[in-house]
Amino acid sequence: METYPRKTLDKLVNEQIERWQSNRKRKYKKPIRPVITISRLSGCGAWNIAKQLSEELEIDFFDQEIVDAIAKNADVNRRVVETVDEQDNSIVLDWLSMLTAERHLWPNEYRDQLTKVIGAIGAHGHAVILGRGAGYILPKEICLRVLVVAPLERRIENVREAYKVSEKVARQNVMGKESERIAFIRGYFHEDMLNPVNYDLVFNTAMCEKDTIIEMIKTAYNTRKWYKYSV
Repeated sequence: METYPRKTLDKLVNEQIERWQSNRKRKYKKPIRPVITISRLSGCGAWNIAKQLSEELEIDFFDQEIVDAIAKNADVNRRVVETVDEQDNSIVLDWLSMLTAERHLWPNEYRDQLTKVIGAIGAHGHAVILGRGAGYILPKEICLRVLVVAPLERRIENVREAYKVSEKVARQNVMGKESERIAFIRGYFHEDMLNPVNYDLVFNTAMCEKDTIIEMIKTAYNTRKWYKYSV
């Protein structure tokens, strides 16, 4: 897992907003600009996969911390939403209304801000989003939904080696984050995060090398027929 100082996060977000503002001429009526959403269990190496994938495909990368930073800051959230042109914004509003209708979600300020942010990222497209339930917010027609897992003991060992902590601390970290992520998806979207039916691709990093996983995701992304999406 990557962590960012506050200044770095602000810089990343502001740079992204500037890029989006310079691309306001793009219209959603053109072919879909797809998104890759990656859900994962803690310690399985998904951050490195997502980051390298975005670099090789030359598309934007948003991880959990970046999305959270935007969703929790009202001014930044507003600026992000404003980068979406009128046509795309109507699509985003349709997505959100469908999400609420299909899952019977109760109003919640953070979830509302989160869905607006992820909806804006989805409208701009050409991005990898790591975590924060993006694959449950965006319509499946416009995103490639990936789940990355690994056996518990392997994940604990990965964290122990990466952060130079004891086996006990690594176990607490992995199991704590796993519980949080499962609870987040169940609480906000009434779904089981580990149900493979909710994904297009599922990878076990104990069985596949990182580069192999990345190549398979790239192949699926580049060969899928991305149709125009209509609500």
